[in-house]
Amino acid sequence: MSEDTQNEASKNSASLAVEATTTAAECGAHDASTNVSQTQIGQMTAGSAPAEGGKWSCEACTYENFPLSRKCTMCRSPKPCLNENIFNLQDGASALPTQDPCGVEGVAERLKPLRISSPQGQASASSIAKWSCPTCTYENWPKSLKCAMCGAANPAPVAAATATPAPPPTPRTHIVSGANETCNSGVGGVGGGGGGTLEVEGARRSKRRNNNIDWVWLQACLGVVEGEARCVEAYLCSGGDPARALTHHEVQLLNRASAFDIGHTLVHLAIRFQRQDILSTLLSRISGGGPGLKRSPSYIAPDLAAGIRRHMAGCIRHKKGNFPCAYIAEFCTFSLPADIEELPAVIQEQLFSELLDRDAQQTLEADPPLINWSHELTVTLGSRLYALWNRSAGDCLLDAVCQAAYGVFDRHNALRAALADTLHHAHRSFYERWQAWERVQAALLQYAPDEQQLRAEWGRMLAAAARPHTPLHQLHVFALAHVMRRPIVVYGVNVVNSFRGEALGFARFQGIYLPLLWEPEFCSKSPLCLGYTRGHFSALVPMEPYSSRHTYICREQQEENEEMTFLPLTDCEGKLLPVHFLTCDEMSDEEGVVRRWLSACVTGGGVLAARQQLHQRPLLQAQMLEEWLNHYRRLQQQTRGPFPPRLQAAAEFSSDPDTDDE
Repeated sequence: MSEDTQNEASKNSASLAVEATTTAAECGAHDASTNVSQTQIGQMTAGSAPAEGGKWSCEACTYENFPLSRKCTMCRSPKPCLNENIFNLQDGASALPTQDPCGVEGVAERLKPLRISSPQGQASASSIAKWSCPTCTYENWPKSLKCAMCGAANPAPVAAATATPAPPPTPRTHIVSGANETCNSGVGGVGGGGGGTLEVEGARRSKRRNNNIDWVWLQACLGVVEGEARCVEAYLCSGGDPARALTHHEVQLLNRASAFDIGHTLVHLAIRFQRQDILSTLLSRISGGGPGLKRSPSYIAPDLAAGIRRHMAGCIRHKKGNFPCAYIAEFCTFSLPADIEELPAVIQEQLFSELLDRDAQQTLEADPPLINWSHELTVTLGSRLYALWNRSAGDCLLDAVCQAAYGVFDRHNALRAALADTLHHAHRSFYERWQAWERVQAALLQYAPDEQQLRAEWGRMLAAAARPHTPLHQLHVFALAHVMRRPIVVYGVNVVNSFRGEALGFARFQGIYLPLLWEPEFCSKSPLCLGYTRGHFSALVPMEPYSSRHTYICREQQEENEEMTFLPLTDCEGKLLPVHFLTCDEMSDEEGVVRRWLSACVTGGGVLAARQQLHQRPLLQAQMLEEWLNHYRRLQQQTRGPFPPRLQAAAEFSSDPDTDDE
């Protein structure tokens, strides 16, 4: 920089300093003329307020507010100007108007309460008419329905809402949907605005999902695992295939390796997670059968089966007196309809494979056979027994009894509740029979249990009866005979084997269980029949006989027009089945006790058998079986072609020569 330039800059700075000194002198003279100075203003504002930087105390309510607060937070009183540098106060948006800072008007302008500037086009806070609380006089905002201080209601909420200016409309923003809109359903549009548009777009996206059959299929799979039947029904109503299997990509999308496997269908998931209601819905929609598929009548008609269960629960009564026992007020015996024999052989094979427990049937008919060993009873009298498929959730005994009587499962544990109530209220009568029977069985093994051991075992028996999905014992079969008010005949193996054929232990369920604690006139002599294999109970039911099958004459006269089947009371060697829970006096005449409680007869071949009367079907049971049969009748129609093959003309097979007329 040259010397001339430096000299010129120094002259300019000197002139600016002279002007500033002159201005300060004029301001001092003006303050002197008006008798107002900064020192005097500081003396006027001096008081007992706290030091600068601390909270200030409200003069009205003594509430301590923050230094930057212009009004009291509690009572909204203005902040007193005590010991503040009022010349440094500025508006929240901009500085004070540029006026003469040294005059009286400038000082008065600085002493005015400061107001925060409001945006253009909106009313300021002071211009909005607030409503005063009639209880505490607190001024509330117009939209407030209650007082912010005391909670009193707004005396005029309608008027206050009318006085409130409407907010400006929110500008609509276009929502940009990307390729991942199905997964990123919560992503907004450009600019982040338009809450209503987001909701509309979310509704559209949900509608597109519901219309996508793949999305509904995945939701149905999750619904089976979580027990949501509505998801499965939505999938079936949308035309989805109930036999659809999961693929590798779908298993990865579900991301639950412990629940989903490749190749699983909704039926597999329902069986795995024990969703019986969903399983019945799925089986009713599947037209074809598979090797492991079970389709009982209660699965085909779930609504009718639910009505039968409600009817059975409504028939349970409780007897008062010396023997307070729960019992069912009616007698019903389930049998397979005779219309099954009218179906083609192929359809019959599919029906039996989906209805019966083939493993249990094979075990009970294996050498030495436990059922269907008498040709006279099985063929001549038409009393062949079929082992129905049963659930394996721990309630197989109760389900088997319910199937043998009504043809449905005991899903709502109505029989278990009646069993638990019976053993609880009539424990004295049952305990006497049970402990006497246990002592006799222990004596055969040269063992004598003490009373403490029997009491502990009895407590476990009572606990098992009241706990769902818990295996039951011989005592519970004996108690169920009293609940049903009829004998129960169990054909079972003596040794329980594993699936590999290894012996696991002895089983003593086989035998006859009589309702010995009731009066014989109060009970039915028509028994129920169960099968026991591999620690599992199954209902053994006969086929409904035709009226012509009752022409066979036994040694004892039968009643006319009475439909019944015959159950053997002996094994294949002619030995009487064991009768459980008899006293020492009753053991000396077991056959006499059996004849007193059962309608027994001796057939022409010399087989001691019990008559099982087939009662008239209840209306709901008949409707359920008819709907179940209609399913296989439709399969029969599908196997037939629309045009049956025509029979060839007789002339083609004639050996006579053609005549002129022909």
